[in-house]
Amino acid sequence: MLKPPGKEQIDACRACPLYARATQGVPGEGPRNASMMLVGEQPGDGEDLAGRPFVGPAGQLLRQIMANAGLDAGAVYITNAVKHFSWEPRGKRRIHKTPAQREIAACQQWLDAEIAAVRPRLIVALGAVALRALMPGGLTITRARGATLEHLSGARLIATFHPSAALRAPDSVRRDEIVEAIRDDLRRAWAEVDREPAVR
Repeated sequence: MLKPPGKEQIDACRACPLYARATQGVPGEGPRNASMMLVGEQPGDGEDLAGRPFVGPAGQLLRQIMANAGLDAGAVYITNAVKHFSWEPRGKRRIHKTPAQREIAACQQWLDAEIAAVRPRLIVALGAVALRALMPGGLTITRARGATLEHLSGARLIATFHPSAALRAPDSVRRDEIVEAIRDDLRRAWAEVDREPAVR
């Protein structure tokens, strides 16, 4: 059985310059035989320091939404399209910087290896960067939401917003709308996986 790339492999990656400023690489985590894989954008400040995906504010919100959607978080493999934190300084803080296309492309080998090892039946793209890494061609989240697409691996693919979009919302009304949209999309994804018997 293939193994997803480990931390040592990702830490040793020099395919793009992001490694030089990051604390460490952040591999995905979850069961190797997970039926569903969630793919986000990149580690944030908290993930970079902890070495684990989705442990910062956006990750905490995601896990709350997953629970509200009825997902078993322990049965889902969670990762990011880019494995090192892309940031720029603002005073003493490290502020998230959207990864460049060359950085997304440099990390494609790791995402492809995770998908090949886990063999999820359904992949959820959380946000535009994840969708670009999974479905090249310029499809937007707005256009992709509500559709069930197919990844090159044969897995079905559903796109939704990244939870950080809710954290950046201009007001509580918009924040609640984004959270509700993510919850509904995850609920639909989980129902699709639950209906289909595993084929391994």
